[in-house]
Amino acid sequence: MNLVTPDFGLLFWMVVIFGLVFFLLAKFGFPVITDMVDKRSAKIAQSLKDADEIEARMASWKVEQAQMLEATRKEQSQMLREATETKARIVADAKAQAQAEADKILAEAKLQIAAEKESALRDVRKEVALLSVQVAEKVLRHELSDEGNQRAFIDQLVDEASKAQMHS
Repeated sequence: MNLVTPDFGLLFWMVVIFGLVFFLLAKFGFPVITDMVDKRSAKIAQSLKDADEIEARMASWKVEQAQMLEATRKEQSQMLREATETKARIVADAKAQAQAEADKILAEAKLQIAAEKESALRDVRKEVALLSVQVAEKVLRHELSDEGNQRAFIDQLVDEASKAQMHS
């Protein structure tokens, strides 16, 4: 038995056994192997499809996230702008109210000062009138202490009265 140069009988049995093994593999082994390879290919294809879908969803989520961030930034900006406007309006209203209150107090103070000034002027006029009457009374008493001066004064008053009636 020489394996390098096999004789015809050995070669025949090797071909028969090879054919039988091939037939058994072809009948029972290859379909199972092929089925397993097909299932594995389908599973890999499905996994790739799922991965593509997940990748597409993730891209969509990224876009949505970017949109949400932009919307949030815009809303935040709007809220800050509104807060600034509200603050400015409140400050302006407070200033206007303070100015109106100050104007009102100033006007009341001016009225009160004017009333006090008028009252003071009336008091001064009364005092001046009283002092004038007192001075005139003292002067008249002093000058009219004798009877001759009294008659001369009365005559002078009568002359002035008659002149005043003539002119009017």
